[in-house]
Amino acid sequence: MNILASGSPLEHVVQHPFVQWHVNLPLFGEQTITILSDQIIMQMIAGVLAILVTSYAARRYSAMGAVNERLVPRGIGNFIEVICDYLRKNVAAPALGPYTDAFVPYLWTAFFFILFSNILGLVPSEPFTRYFFFGDSALTHGHGIGGTATGNVFVTGTLAACTLLMIVVNGLRLQGMAFVKHFFQGPFPISVLIAGLEVIGLCAKTFALTMRLFANMVAGHVLLAVLLSFISLSAASLGSAGGFLIALVVVLGSVAINLLELFVAFLQAFIFTFLTAMFIGQAVNIHHDHEHEEAHGEAHAH
Repeated sequence: MNILASGSPLEHVVQHPFVQWHVNLPLFGEQTITILSDQIIMQMIAGVLAILVTSYAARRYSAMGAVNERLVPRGIGNFIEVICDYLRKNVAAPALGPYTDAFVPYLWTAFFFILFSNILGLVPSEPFTRYFFFGDSALTHGHGIGGTATGNVFVTGTLAACTLLMIVVNGLRLQGMAFVKHFFQGPFPISVLIAGLEVIGLCAKTFALTMRLFANMVAGHVLLAVLLSFISLSAASLGSAGGFLIALVVVLGSVAINLLELFVAFLQAFIFTFLTAMFIGQAVNIHHDHEHEEAHGEAHAH
């Protein structure tokens, strides 16, 4: 109902600041920094849920492992184990090779944080929390707690920046100067141009991680808001009977889109994890890539 009452379809996907800090920066002038908002709270909830659920699954797995007749985990433990095992064997291992165990904890963390953030965005918690808890709150300005944290470009940008940091730091840590040299390919001065293109490509990877997750999370919510707005518009123009018929079609379509959004929540978490593993693998497996290219070149020559 909060979607129908809002004047804009973007009302329920934008960030609603609760606590802000006004600072005066030397080069940028006066800026407003959001300290607390509905999406920041949803990030905290997603992080806590990810920790609690995975910790609970791990404890149950350890407890059942101590009993011979119950070695196979059940319930949530089995669900978490299947996901972690699949991500390690089919996503991390092919891309990271011998460095799989070093980076798979980061991949698991990113996957479950994004997954819980996406799923929490599908829960209509804002109208309930506003009605029961924050209707007259001066802290939240009458707005409830809800929304999709990954529908904020700064959140997805921060996640992508973490991946970029993992690429650069671990590329230098594990490969040393070989990581720098692989940017400069070919004879001088072509190598300088290629190095510039490689840096641009690295930035493009970060931008792609940011926008892919952000756009997919926002698009579904905006589509639902636009569809639900048809109910009030049709009731005003066609009357109660016409509004009822339109509402019936819209509700059925909204249920189908919600189910699709649930699938997208898992899919986008997987895609972000898959691309992250692939990008990190390209940075830490430079020697392997060069050896593979040389072997392929020799085979092609023969």
